[in-house]
Amino acid sequence: MILIGLILLLIGFLTGISILWTIGIVLLVVGAVLWILGAVGHGVGGRSHYW
Repeated sequence: MILIGLILLLIGFLTGISILWTIGIVLLVVGAVLWILGAVGHGVGGRSHYW
């Protein structure tokens, strides 16, 4: 999810399409939050870790 967010962020920045920029930021933040939750040991979606 973080990788997809970065790709959309880059495409949105290079092409000037603001909706891709916004979606990229949202996916990047959600991916980072899930990654942090999984790293500290909280279950995410019934799993003990998140990839």
